[in-house]
Amino acid sequence: MSEARVIVVGNEKGGAGKSTIAIHMATALMHAGARVAVVDLDLRQQSLNRFFDNRRQWMQSSGAVLPTPLTPSGAAGEILVRATLEDQCARFEDVMGQAGDLVDFILVDTPGADTLLSRKAHQSADVIITPLNDSFVDFDMLGQVDPVTLELKKPSLYSESVWEARKVRASVTRRMTDWLVLRNRLATAEARNRKRLEERIQALSRRVGFRVGPGLRDRVIYRELFPFGLTIADLGPTVRPVAVSLSHVAARQELRGLMQAVGLTDTAAGPNVEELDKAS
Repeated sequence: MSEARVIVVGNEKGGAGKSTIAIHMATALMHAGARVAVVDLDLRQQSLNRFFDNRRQWMQSSGAVLPTPLTPSGAAGEILVRATLEDQCARFEDVMGQAGDLVDFILVDTPGADTLLSRKAHQSADVIITPLNDSFVDFDMLGQVDPVTLELKKPSLYSESVWEARKVRASVTRRMTDWLVLRNRLATAEARNRKRLEERIQALSRRVGFRVGPGLRDRVIYRELFPFGLTIADLGPTVRPVAVSLSHVAARQELRGLMQAVGLTDTAAGPNVEELDKAS
């Protein structure tokens, strides 16, 4: 059995920033010296795979040298995409087994839907990371609130699905999967809605057993770097496809905070913040 640590980024609602989180975590881990594999289970959109395809093309055209992950491809990867529903779980295990023998971490990005593959991935996770936009619309996927008092009523379908996946994993490993919910894409300004939402998230965390951590703000730089296959962790004196500013230093600190919340090394955010500051 592979000793690679499996990190699954999941949320059954689209638009929560799953791929953005997976991309940034993968690059941050690689800059810290870890061997990383990425597995994209959003078989229709393929944002994670497309990002790293962009990265390889940009490196080739620019002559830059940056860390790249193992992306299961060839027969195993193609079969996973093309397989019938009945075969997908077996193919997924093949891909995970092949990757797990070669790397330290496997980052799995899941679709914004309840699929057989997504459930299998959650059952394989050592860590589940759930990005959550700062909205009761997104919170509804985790927990239901009373429409009059806004008090928490009960966990929703995704919370129940994660609970079942954690039980399956615990029956095999005798360890409970760590579950981290990230407050993602926070607005800059404080709002009454944020306080109400935070109280419900904390109440639900005590009920179903997840931790709450900081995500990534809705920054232009994250979107701006995607076409190049780059993240804030890649920027430095020789890698600057866009103008560097002090806001990028703040973004790097944000990424560092995310990695610390997950429980990973606090050096996993690319070149020194001071380097980027000087470059600006």
